[in-house]
Amino acid sequence: MINCCQRRFPGIFILLASLLLLSAPDPTRAAKHAHDDTTTGSGHQQHGEVAPAKPSAQNQYQNPPPIADPAKVGLDERLGARLPLELSFRDEDGHPVQLRELVDRPTVIAPVYYRCPNVCHFLQGELAQVLPQLQLAAGSDYRVLSISFDETETPEIARRNRDTYLAAAGGKVPQEGWRFLTGDPPAIMALTGAVGYRFQRVGVDFQHPVAILVVSADGTIVRYLHGTRILPKDLALALSEAKAGVVGTTIRKMVQYCFSYDPAQKTYVFNLLRVAATVILATLGAFFVFLLLTGKKRPKDRSS
Repeated sequence: MINCCQRRFPGIFILLASLLLLSAPDPTRAAKHAHDDTTTGSGHQQHGEVAPAKPSAQNQYQNPPPIADPAKVGLDERLGARLPLELSFRDEDGHPVQLRELVDRPTVIAPVYYRCPNVCHFLQGELAQVLPQLQLAAGSDYRVLSISFDETETPEIARRNRDTYLAAAGGKVPQEGWRFLTGDPPAIMALTGAVGYRFQRVGVDFQHPVAILVVSADGTIVRYLHGTRILPKDLALALSEAKAGVVGTTIRKMVQYCFSYDPAQKTYVFNLLRVAATVILATLGAFFVFLLLTGKKRPKDRSS
């Protein structure tokens, strides 16, 4: 039967034999492919995925950046404490000056370092914008002291900062109203320790809190203001507390209760609903007490 078919259709069998030979796997090629997989990695990595690069010796052995100890950085508020006014610093011209010569009126103290690339710059820039908005005269009603806690900074750096931020204030703050001081380590540590300001050097920079404090004319700490965002009403209230020589915790709580901060307008607005509700509740309470007292008296009057 097969021989008959081969005689009738010889071309078909030749074609089938050729196809079988072509479709047979090449053992040498398969071996070569297996060798490539074991030497260069899997085929998926070759065609789709990229094998992770090995870290270089420089990256592998490079020292990590220094990190400050959180326990050594922070701010411990010491309301009611007094500054050591006998401490001596250097003014913008390098002349020695004691704190008692400058803290003779309500005073804002900003612990900073002048070469700070971010938050100290923002803090003093915010002061330059807020001070002209106060209904007080810098230099006569109050004074601002920027005091560097970097012992390596010089009066020349302080002078450049003075020129920068007084210009940012639009010439509305005189030089006598905002002074820029530098000092030696003993004076710096004594001042920052007295106000509860804890900082730490990390390389060429510092880790430190971001805050200012307001003191009275005798150096009593009456208030701390935290962050780089300073509201004119907050600073004006703190200076009023300093002028009165009282720690303004009670006054501040009352103001915060009656006023709410509006982030859209970036100002405080009178909270009419809260104050009105408080007045209504207080009136109802007084009326209820009145009814109780008068109700107790009537039976006694009738019996008599």
